[in-house]
Amino acid sequence: MKNTKDIRIAIISSSFRMEVARALERNCINTLVHKGIRRSQIDVFRVPGSLEIPLLAKSIAKKRTYDALIVFGAIVKGETYHFEQIANECARGCMDVSLTYEIPVIFEVLAVYRLEDALDRATRKKENKGVEAATSALAMIRTLSEL
Repeated sequence: MKNTKDIRIAIISSSFRMEVARALERNCINTLVHKGIRRSQIDVFRVPGSLEIPLLAKSIAKKRTYDALIVFGAIVKGETYHFEQIANECARGCMDVSLTYEIPVIFEVLAVYRLEDALDRATRKKENKGVEAATSALAMIRTLSEL
């Protein structure tokens, strides 16, 4: 199993709906640190919106310097089909990166009907999506290192 001090994690967050992304990041980083990952082992990258996440994820994954990528954002349904396009393509792009580069891409881009729903998932004490992302990343790193 990989030594905790050798783990590197990249977080990619959308700058759009920044209040959601920052709350997710904060909870994720706090959880990782609590689990023994030093803050210096975590790098945070920002992109303008959720549709840009997969391209940066691919560029980072190609470098093979990180053990997991965690992606954060919030997509809120509006009056048009745009919501579905962004949510679906962001998810598909991240899955493509994960499978192509054999790296966990922990997907917490929240597709919601109301901004309040995303804020709730990013800030609540139970079932917090930032915390879940951190624990999922560590579990996947552990599982893959045991193969």
